[in-house]
Amino acid sequence: MDEFQRSWLLAQLGPDADPADLERRFFRLRSARAVALEVLGERRAKLLADPLKVTVDGVVTMDLQENLRGIERQIEQVRQAPAPDDPGDEDDAGEAAMGVTWLVPARRYR
Repeated sequence: MDEFQRSWLLAQLGPDADPADLERRFFRLRSARAVALEVLGERRAKLLADPLKVTVDGVVTMDLQENLRGIERQIEQVRQAPAPDDPGDEDDAGEAAMGVTWLVPARRYR
């Protein structure tokens, strides 16, 4: 994993993500996007394992439904955002696209 991929992963997952864990996952999955989706999927599963809403009458209410929605939005954003190791990026990295055309009048003037 190079520095760009590591930076992208930390931007997607937050600065508290363990770089050694991300490195191991990248070695296994070979894609920064796959690593981010796996970590976010684990966070989502952890939220779903516990009750999303707990209420103690008159004392406290704890609602984690918005946290779940936020992680689901983040998963969708990671799926759509360009990743540093997308196959399309490698083709365009070394070449600049430029086209040349000739403009000619449709009718010749005398």
